[in-house]
Amino acid sequence: MLSGRMMAFIHWDIDPQIFSDFEYFRWYGLFWAIGILVAIQVMQHIYKKEGLAIADLDKLVLYLILGIIIGARFGHILFYDPVYYWHNPIEILPISLKPSFHFTGLAGLASHGGVLGGLCALYIYTRKYKKDFLWILDRLVIVGPLLGGFIRLGNLMNSEILGTPTQLPWAFVFSRIDLVPRHPAQLYEAIFYLLISLILYKMWKSKKWQERKGFLFALGFTLIFVQRFFIEFIKEDQMAFEGSLWLNMGQTLSLFMIAFGIGLMFWSKRIGVEKV
Repeated sequence: MLSGRMMAFIHWDIDPQIFSDFEYFRWYGLFWAIGILVAIQVMQHIYKKEGLAIADLDKLVLYLILGIIIGARFGHILFYDPVYYWHNPIEILPISLKPSFHFTGLAGLASHGGVLGGLCALYIYTRKYKKDFLWILDRLVIVGPLLGGFIRLGNLMNSEILGTPTQLPWAFVFSRIDLVPRHPAQLYEAIFYLLISLILYKMWKSKKWQERKGFLFALGFTLIFVQRFFIEFIKEDQMAFEGSLWLNMGQTLSLFMIAFGIGLMFWSKRIGVEKV
């Protein structure tokens, strides 16, 4: 029987499947879809405000969705478990042959890989359609954290990316994993992402930084990975090998991202910006 203290925590026992008899319709996928739709709506608002063709945005969205998902998948494979996937290459796809053939979904997506994949996709898009790479980045960084927030809510529904144990009154007990009260790290991240998105939107709306091409992106990029670095201190390691590291893999990768963002802020300068 649980103690009175234990009963005070938030008990989380959500089935990752929205409908128990329909395996492929999951909360995680739904939150991904909602995040993409919300991000598209905000970008449409930005394009309209700046007098740009929505048709151009539709092409951009397709490139980014493919780049982010492919990058996030291969980021997980390369950063977290390359040896396993080297010996089980079929599981790079959303299927497994063990113990028999079954659909797994994209079990394992790394946000750092998603960022890199999205940047590569954007570069290909801007080269093909002769667009301004940094101009688009300065707008995309407003909606990027929005998508990240919805993805973290999907992680919450999956009872994954767990926080470290705590006795705080708002601790979550992820009953499908164990009975240990933990920081709801997924929820913390989702809130931080929303705040970052709001800050960047306000800055874009004020037009204060629009002549410093690349600055808004650099600031948002830095804020995203600064919060990611610190919140990792209250997350459980995702892979066993991280326990022997001074900083876990997420923090190590975040340091490189932060350095890049700060460097880009110093590099950005006041120059005329042409619309895409």
